[in-house]
Amino acid sequence: MKVDELLAKAKDGLETKLVYGEPYEVDGVTVIVASTVGTGGGGGDSRDEKGRSGEGAGFGLSAKPVGAYVIKDGKLRWEPAVDVNRLVATLGAIAVAAIFAATRLAKLKYGAETDERR
Repeated sequence: MKVDELLAKAKDGLETKLVYGEPYEVDGVTVIVASTVGTGGGGGDSRDEKGRSGEGAGFGLSAKPVGAYVIKDGKLRWEPAVDVNRLVATLGAIAVAAIFAATRLAKLKYGAETDERR
């Protein structure tokens, strides 16, 4: 398959979209899950000085749950998905930044006190 043909077939999926799953019902509660889906692709071809040619292509897909619509007793509500890994990573980065800031402030304060004593 040529690179142009591959990209033409994948053209509709080359953007991020919000995708909804099939509704399912359990004990009178209807749930419709939602995810963001992103795709990307690329390719190329070349020819060397001896006239030989080569081509290649790649395609990727990623999906991430964002939440679900829940219908219960005729009322609709949105339940967002919580990405625990991202939350822990963010909190960890904040903690490290706070430690660096506290260390820097302590060094500045200690330096100012030392200068005053001289």
